[in-house]
Amino acid sequence: VTLSGALGARKFRGGRNPQPRRALPSAHYRDRAETTESFSLDFTAVEENMDNFMTQVKNLAQSLYPCSAQKLDYDMKLHFLENTSVTCNDGTPAGYYLKESKGSRRWLIFLEGGWYCFNKENCNSRYETMRRLMSSSNWPQTKTGTGILSSLPEENPHWWNANMVFIPYCSSDVWSGATPKTDQNDYAFMGSLIIKEVVKDLLTKGLDNAKILLLAGSSAGGTGVLLNVDSVSELLEELGHTNIQVRGLSDSGWFLDNKQYRCTDCVDTINCAPTEVIKRGIKYWAGVVPERCRQAYEGKEWNCFFGYKVYPTIKRPVFIVQWLFDEAQLTVDNIHLTGQPVQEGQWRYIQNLGTELRNTLKDVPAMFAPACLSHEFITRNYWTDVQVKGTSLPRALHCWDRSLQENSRNNKSPPKGCPVHLIDSCPWPHCNPTCPTIRDQSTGQEMNVIQFLMHMGFDVQKMAHQQGMDPSKLLGMLSSGS
Repeated sequence: VTLSGALGARKFRGGRNPQPRRALPSAHYRDRAETTESFSLDFTAVEENMDNFMTQVKNLAQSLYPCSAQKLDYDMKLHFLENTSVTCNDGTPAGYYLKESKGSRRWLIFLEGGWYCFNKENCNSRYETMRRLMSSSNWPQTKTGTGILSSLPEENPHWWNANMVFIPYCSSDVWSGATPKTDQNDYAFMGSLIIKEVVKDLLTKGLDNAKILLLAGSSAGGTGVLLNVDSVSELLEELGHTNIQVRGLSDSGWFLDNKQYRCTDCVDTINCAPTEVIKRGIKYWAGVVPERCRQAYEGKEWNCFFGYKVYPTIKRPVFIVQWLFDEAQLTVDNIHLTGQPVQEGQWRYIQNLGTELRNTLKDVPAMFAPACLSHEFITRNYWTDVQVKGTSLPRALHCWDRSLQENSRNNKSPPKGCPVHLIDSCPWPHCNPTCPTIRDQSTGQEMNVIQFLMHMGFDVQKMAHQQGMDPSKLLGMLSSGS
């Protein structure tokens, strides 16, 4: 289904615009209804292919009964935690959004991102400018999932039917803190406790019957997955739920503790070097790190906030999604791409960042790392379009699921033709032709790869000379993404 199809379907989400009962279904659904004869159901290997089969059944049902699409309610609803002592930064109750999917034993819990604050001054200013990231006082009653949180099979081919949980980020501590607000502490930092309390609440809403729990998150939430996936699994085991398989999906949370391009004083979140932020933050939040990582870096626990250092200490399977040229990483490294041509030193720094990141990922068995300049991915509606070596992320996650299933049965390597270790080898930002579109920040115009590189001050002649090739050949390679 095309994107316009997905948008057409989205207009039918329950509770938005109540339609008069006899309203004709939209053209999108009429078309579906008229072509029902051509639906073929694929019964082959249903067990291996259950999701795909269910998608076909759902599409068939919707095409036969177009009106039923109007009754489907895709929104997640807000619930506050039973345990009111676990709060957001300002002491308001923490909570989560839930959309149940009664027939499914798969649960997806998503941790929202949104940077952090690490001292009284920048937390005060965050409270003034981004209150929803520190307080639940103005949260809406419902939230619509997108990308991997979408309930539309065309936007989320592999997980649409799961129980969806979205935990808003209101602890500003990279999901690591465990300290309440007191007379001495202006703010509570309870990120790690919020996750545990949500899990406990969900056990009374069907999670106790789950087969798979995927803890996912983007940006600070992606780092939060690395810090919490083992403790979520351990909590469930302690509570007697040993049959729930816990896994992680960390998006855009694999940061490097590298040297900045230009060193600056640690005044605010944006300019402070990655290690410096975490060293200060972990003290201010009283941050908790996973036990095995804490033992590996005793006295230097800040190391555990960096993916390549914490990852080897994690026991549960984790899938890493990371743009090779992550905009948040470049920001903290003081590379600001604001339309000014990039100097040669910056350009080298950017390329080098891709190389360093690639090196830290080489031993990660399950990952998806496109050579794009971007940040966050799994909740974007284009998340099905980007490919690495001809494979999309939903497909790679499906392969990963299968390999985990088969490993638990008979310890085999991943199924043939189903890749899970996907990393671009081309060296420039956006050398992958399926990267999301870049827009010129000043004009809003879309740019192709060559325009983007010229815009960044990229010297094709010089680069071709360095690579020992003809400039026109290099341009051809750039535009084809090879």
